[in-house]
Amino acid sequence: MAQSYEEMDAIAMLKADHRKVEELFEKFENTNGKATKQKLAEEICLELKVHTAIEEEIFYPACRGKIEEDLVDEAYVEHDSAKVLIAVIEAGGPDEAFYDAQVKVLSEMIEHHVEEEEKRVEGMFSQARAAGLDMDLLADQMRARKRTAMEEYQAGKGSMPRTFPGGDVESAKAEESFGDGASIR
Repeated sequence: MAQSYEEMDAIAMLKADHRKVEELFEKFENTNGKATKQKLAEEICLELKVHTAIEEEIFYPACRGKIEEDLVDEAYVEHDSAKVLIAVIEAGGPDEAFYDAQVKVLSEMIEHHVEEEEKRVEGMFSQARAAGLDMDLLADQMRARKRTAMEEYQAGKGSMPRTFPGGDVESAKAEESFGDGASIR
C-alpha cells in the first residue's frame, strides 16, 4: 500500500511532488481546450511555486555543507529560471503568442531539474540521504511550510528569484532551514 503524504519522508515527498507536476504537464500537452490549458497551467505554476518554497527554505539549506555545493547552487539557479518563466505564463494566457511553447519549455526545464535531483548515485537526493540528514524532521517542516505556502501563493504572492542580480543571494547561501515556515520575502 502506498504511503500517504503525511507518512512520507522528505525525499519521498519531493518525489511525489515531482510526479504530480509531471502528470499535470502531460495533461497540458494532451489537451486542446483553451480554458483547460489555462487551468492546468495555473495549477502547474502554483504547484511549482509551493515546491520551490519548501526546497529553498528547508531542504536545500539542510543540504548545504553536506552534499556537493555545485548541486545546491545549480538547483537554486534552475529554480530562478523557472520562476521567471512561471511569471510570464501567469501573466499570459492561451491566446497569447508562445503560451504553449512557454509551458513546454518550463516542462523541459523541470524535467532536467528533477533528473539532477533524483539521479541514483550522484543526485542531490542520494547525496542527502547518504549524508545522514534527518528526513523525517525535514518532512515535518516541509509539510508545515507547504500548507502556508499554498495559502500564500493562492492569495497571489509572487515567487522571487534569489540568484539573479538584485535577488536575495544570502538566503540561497544559507546553511540553516527556516524550519518554522518563516518567509524570507
